[in-house]
Formats: sequence, structure tokens, C-alpha cells
Amino acid sequence: MKDPEITVLQVEPGKVPEPVTMSNTLEAMQQMVGGYIEIVCLADACLICNEEGKLIGLDGNRRVGDDIIAGTFFIAGDTGDGDLCSLTQEQLEHFSQRFAQPETFQPGEVEDALRFSFYSM
Repeated sequence: MKDPEITVLQVEPGKVPEPVTMSNTLEAMQQMVGGYIEIVCLADACLICNEEGKLIGLDGNRRVGDDIIAGTFFIAGDTGDGDLCSLTQEQLEHFSQRFAQPETFQPGEVEDALRFSFYSM
């Protein structure tokens, strides 16, 4: 059964991460990121961001691997069954440290990180 509310780590551009409790609904997720959501699987959690963030010119936020996430995103736990859940205290601490330092980007750097992948079927 899906939890009605979850505790996640909200990461806004230029700010330190902040634990927040939110409704575990698609609408609440879209409201937090400002549009359609994209879920990026991390080793033990999920990063949820605006899937059109770079296309619509949202500010660069943090680097994740060789990509730059644009706009506000949040980190949530993963039930293993396709649902999101609250982060554990250890996960909150880990990701708070991982994203503690706000990042700045050079003009054009976020747009240069925009990639499209095409797969033949």
C-alpha cells in the first residue's frame, strides 16, 4: 500500500537541501518540480526532476554524474515495487551531504548538457 505522505529531500537551485513532507501524489510531485516529472534511479533512491527543465530554461541546480539537473528536484525512497516512499534517516543524511553545496554554472553550460538519445527498434 502506498504511503499517503512521504519525507523527501528537496533541492532547489542555489539553496541547501531541505527535508520536507509531501503528499505522495503525482500532482504534488509535479507541483514541487514545476511541471512533468522525470524519475532518475539512483543506487538506493530516486531523483525526481522536471523532465523539460533544460528545454524551458530552468536554472542549473546540481551535477549528477555527467549531467546537470535543471530546476528544483527531490530525492525519495523506492519501495522496490514501483512506488516512492520516505527516505530513511541515513539516506537523508547521505543526500544532504551529497548535495549540500549549491553549484553555479557558466552561461550555456546547462543547455550544453541537453542530450537526446535515439534507439533503433
